[in-house]
Amino acid sequence: MSNINSNVKKWSVSSRLFHWISAILLLVTWIMMLLYRNFDSSLYIGLHKAFGVSLLFWMIARVINRVFTKAPPPVPMPKWQLLMSQVSHVVLYGLLIAMPFVGLMMSVYGGRPVDIFGLFEIPVFVTPDRSAARFYNDLHTDIIWPMIIAFTLIHIGAALYHQFVKKDNLISRMK
Repeated sequence: MSNINSNVKKWSVSSRLFHWISAILLLVTWIMMLLYRNFDSSLYIGLHKAFGVSLLFWMIARVINRVFTKAPPPVPMPKWQLLMSQVSHVVLYGLLIAMPFVGLMMSVYGGRPVDIFGLFEIPVFVTPDRSAARFYNDLHTDIIWPMIIAFTLIHIGAALYHQFVKKDNLISRMK
């Protein structure tokens, strides 16, 4: 006998779009960094920055959407799981805003403006400071990036656990 609930309420269309486009922007940003590290082309680091800043603005819009969009009722689960879900989502949102912001600060403190797909440029709006640029670099790569990996894996793992172990059809809410 299956526990799959075909009446699970979905997230709004806007919430689903924000979710999946956030995932795509994060993945593309990561791929651009991999390409840069393997081919050492300024094209890839420029695209990494442009997609990163796009993710920053997208996540701000996503938070605004989340504030004004009602969440579907949670699927049945113990209170501690619901609390962990809520905490991990807040942390993941925070990290997905902090990561590109800190990357932007690393660039401008390094004295480098950030070109956004040739459409416009975010100028150096601070006095360049190598030690501040290094601080933001370390925060960007050594602290926030591993945390994004960890919380993304937790998020995916929890969704898969609910879908395939609990069989509560949780993933269908985001399709």
